[in-house]
Amino acid sequence: MKSYSATDVGQKRKINQDSIFASDKPVGNLPNLYIVADGMGGQNAGDFASKYTVNVICAYIKESKEQNPIKLIDGAIRLANKGLLEEASAHPELFGMGTTVVVTTVIEEYAYTANIGDSRLYLYDGELKQITKDHSLVEEMVRMGEITEEEARVHPDRHVITRAVGVTEDAEPDFFDFLLEPGAMILMCSDGLSNMIEDEDIRKILSKGGSLKKLTETLIGKANENGGKDNIAVILTKPDADEV
Repeated sequence: MKSYSATDVGQKRKINQDSIFASDKPVGNLPNLYIVADGMGGQNAGDFASKYTVNVICAYIKESKEQNPIKLIDGAIRLANKGLLEEASAHPELFGMGTTVVVTTVIEEYAYTANIGDSRLYLYDGELKQITKDHSLVEEMVRMGEITEEEARVHPDRHVITRAVGVTEDAEPDFFDFLLEPGAMILMCSDGLSNMIEDEDIRKILSKGGSLKKLTETLIGKANENGGKDNIAVILTKPDADEV
């Protein structure tokens, strides 16, 4: 696998509460590992939550003897959730913090993904397909047919998430697996990207090709050009030519 990753504070925020991790080399029993976390909470609490979660997930996966990628990622997320709750209990200034998280690993031709919250994973194969499902109030309203996807993008409650790491004792991730065809690409991002750029515009940017670095910088630049109202995190990943 090869990847490029970056975060940006955006145009409106003073603190970057997004955290990322990207390793094209093995991490524990996984051949590669990619994580995006978008923290929430006052002052530095969101920053702490996202960094802590990424660090715990990485450490757990490095040390675990578990071979099953789903069980491995699930255990890592649950341990991070438990730790965040304990940190918030011990430090009042961190009370109310939490973070979204999306994690993926690619094993041979399949990707295994988990998410909590509204940070996303897309598959680009000429078309752009959102693999993860947002745990958000507006997404539930879309599923119930109460509003359209277009209305959801501008809804005043679009930032309200219904599931996050570090908020309740039971952090339940959703899991997805999908085939990664030759030439396909994985995009992982925080809502600072997906709320600022329409999916069709993301597709158009990726369709132009170029290096992963150039594409990542173009995506972040476009999100900032469109207002940059939140921190932006992006990981772009694709197989090396001989891997798929």
